[in-house]
Amino acid sequence: MSLSASSFAPYTPPPDDPGYPSSSSHQPSTSRYARPWFPTQSSVREVTSYQSGGIPTWETAIAGGSGADDEAEAQTQNQWETRHNMRVDLLSAWAYILGPVSAFFLLVTETHNDFVRFHAYQSALLTTPLLLLRILASVLQLPTVLRTLFTVLLVASMGFMAFRAHTGASRGLTRFHVPFIGPLAERWLDEE
Repeated sequence: MSLSASSFAPYTPPPDDPGYPSSSSHQPSTSRYARPWFPTQSSVREVTSYQSGGIPTWETAIAGGSGADDEAEAQTQNQWETRHNMRVDLLSAWAYILGPVSAFFLLVTETHNDFVRFHAYQSALLTTPLLLLRILASVLQLPTVLRTLFTVLLVASMGFMAFRAHTGASRGLTRFHVPFIGPLAERWLDEE
């Protein structure tokens, strides 16, 4: 049995490692190598992905990493921040609680959070016609059964939508769209 029966190749260093001699000159390299996965400060910043060996900074490092830019961070708005310093889930649910009153209040006062503004638009578009329909039923002296039905429809829709707004905020700010009304509210929000 021979001691040199191993068929493994001898160790060879990586080709860009400055600590090892290059294979052509057999002398230690004196030039400074720029490793592609560690960009130097003097090099032009290139967009590299994390998978290809780039350093992930995303240009918004909060702790002041190499990609930190105070001006860009100041312009980037926190999606959880509201003007009223309230939780987003409670404020978006509150847009439905008082119907058009709370919806119009939030549309006038809330200027920071698009999630809350979307639900305020949707609440205004949903509850205002239902409330007007209920008032019209009372003015026209419709049967009590119809007035009660309109009241239950109004209250149930406000309660259901408040629940959906609250749970949508806890699921990563997912917006529940009422058919026909939700896309219109989304479009109005985008046009602001």
